[in-house]
Amino acid sequence: MADTQQPQSWTDYLLTALAPAIWGSTYIVATQLLPPDRPFTTALLRTLPAGILLTLWARRLPERAQWGRLALLAALNIGFFQALLFVAAYRLPGGLAAVVGAIQPLLVVGLVWAFDGRRASALAIAACVAGILGMAALLLAPGAVWDGPGIAAALAGAACMAAGTYLARRWKTEVPVLAFTGWQLLAGGVMLLPAAWAIDPPLPALTGTQMLAYAYLVLIGTMAAYVLWFRGLARLSPVAVSSLGLLSPLTAVILGWALLGQAMTGMSLAGLVTVFASIIAVQWATLPGAQTNAPRGSNPCQS
Repeated sequence: MADTQQPQSWTDYLLTALAPAIWGSTYIVATQLLPPDRPFTTALLRTLPAGILLTLWARRLPERAQWGRLALLAALNIGFFQALLFVAAYRLPGGLAAVVGAIQPLLVVGLVWAFDGRRASALAIAACVAGILGMAALLLAPGAVWDGPGIAAALAGAACMAAGTYLARRWKTEVPVLAFTGWQLLAGGVMLLPAAWAIDPPLPALTGTQMLAYAYLVLIGTMAAYVLWFRGLARLSPVAVSSLGLLSPLTAVILGWALLGQAMTGMSLAGLVTVFASIIAVQWATLPGAQTNAPRGSNPCQS
């Protein structure tokens, strides 16, 4: 992924924010429009076609030395993450499945601190914690279903995506963002093939609505969203990008309330406001020149 080295702007933040906002619709699409109980097949049909289309469009091969890193990123960001995402989505209400993954920004802060030896600003850490607390308030909504395997899948998926986000930013390459995204999706989709074949039941005859839902996941929920995500990761700090991921559970919760009539209590509304405020605070804290409690010149948000 080529590092653009361009000055950060709010346009970069807004375009990057579109990716998790789009991903927030994944849960309602998967549970309401697609054949049930086929998490690996859904993950496969979402990623492999998108990877093929993007790699054909980009027409750029990574260098031989980059394939190992690319394979690991594909496993973390696509293969494992997508499989775990849909296991959680099918076992939990959409909002809850997304909300559990809200620990991702704090995990990225921890990775930057542990492996780069750089400390995040107090404001960034406090904002990440506030975001998690806001999500906790959403978890207390009436009717929330606590399924052990679903919760475990959501947590493991958040950990995979956090590691993939951190490494994708750290391992800068000269591969354009379209090719970088496409090869990850292609490799990750291939990794999902055995599980989809061996574990999930065969797909039934698809209706027109189901085919449109799969097309939406491929073209919008995967191709467009992942290109915007990795574009943002090339321009912004991993902490800032990861915190924008909180927009995914927010979108899922709002869609569940608006379209499915899922309960929204006063505590839930307070949680929504808290999460929005935490996202803005993290972006502010990670702007160039923001004060940190790390030594001067060692802002982890610019790593």
